[in-house]
Amino acid sequence: MTAIKSVDILLPRSADYEKWAVVACDQFTSQPKYWQELDSFVGDEPSTLRLIYPEVYLGEQNGDERIAKIHKTMAKYVADGVLQELKNTFVLVKRTTAFGNTRLGLVAGLDLEDYCFTHPSHAQVRSTEDVVLDRIPPRLKIREGAPLELPHVILLIDDQKRCVLEKLAAKANDVLYDFELNMNGGHLTGFKIAANEALELFDAYAQDKLAAGDDFLFAVGDGNHSLATAQAYWNEIKQTLSEEERKTHPARFALCEIENLYDEGIVFEPIHRFVFGAGEELLEALKTIGGDGKIKAIINGKEVGISVPQNCAEAISAVQRTVEQYVAGHKDSKVDYIHGEDNLMQIAAANEGVALIMPSLKKDELFSYVSAHGTLCKKTFSMGEAQEKRYYVEAKRIG
Repeated sequence: MTAIKSVDILLPRSADYEKWAVVACDQFTSQPKYWQELDSFVGDEPSTLRLIYPEVYLGEQNGDERIAKIHKTMAKYVADGVLQELKNTFVLVKRTTAFGNTRLGLVAGLDLEDYCFTHPSHAQVRSTEDVVLDRIPPRLKIREGAPLELPHVILLIDDQKRCVLEKLAAKANDVLYDFELNMNGGHLTGFKIAANEALELFDAYAQDKLAAGDDFLFAVGDGNHSLATAQAYWNEIKQTLSEEERKTHPARFALCEIENLYDEGIVFEPIHRFVFGAGEELLEALKTIGGDGKIKAIINGKEVGISVPQNCAEAISAVQRTVEQYVAGHKDSKVDYIHGEDNLMQIAAANEGVALIMPSLKKDELFSYVSAHGTLCKKTFSMGEAQEKRYYVEAKRIG
């Protein structure tokens, strides 16, 4: 038995899917114009934009009002019949991005009792990056009192033989939706998948891993903090439940998308840094890192080479430590994490600070590194650029 479970999945009954689906809330965090354009496009139509809290707005003065409105809209969509429920099922998704990459995923439930974000661990599901505990409370505030969840969590399976998702895709023919994503997101098709067929394939995958002495079955490739928040919420809820109630309470199971690490459509992209308000002092600190590798820093339109360790994970960790130390000592500075070099350059052109172009992690380093060393430092890699990130479509009840 794996941590993957079939759950009751909610989809819009008759909404315009192009307006319903929006990109993950943790994208374009320094580009409010993106979210303003999206808001204008959606208008008054039913949309997941009204059910999420885009992180570009975190820290705003009317945050509590926004959260209350999100919860109210969730309840309204349920009461008005905007959503229909697919019982005990999975959804296979085929995503083609604007960059031409195509990947498969399976939307499913995850038992949060089988997830752990600390190291060492023998949990089936493990975080790939450091979870910053201070980032959980504001996200928990959004989740508490919400009747629904919408996921951008992506789990990776280490399936070099391509024996799970690819087999499901070969038989998938019950189309649930098929549409163009807004804001240059590409195209998305969803297929209904029978629960028993999917569960059998996951059990076989787990047996192969366990037979090889490996109990690390699922790596959190995206949405580490979202999943940690879901677990924190479940840990709160379960204290109020009987042992029998804990077995089936909807908050125990988080909705996620499962993808194969070796899917050719999955591209590991670096997550760049922009340090607002930083200058030459930060560059001098970075130059003390040293190593046989190189990264680029951009300041005032000028490119500067920085020596770092050749190993990608070590290089990113060293840069991150240096940046965090600098920000801690300079109250007027802050760091943001940017997907896509073009987006980084746009931000650098419009703001004073230092842009850091980071290296890319290799796929075959992921599971072995996490097994041996624990989590990578935060924001080590991204699966694709901002426009390629997961779009919200499916939802699930959690209360």
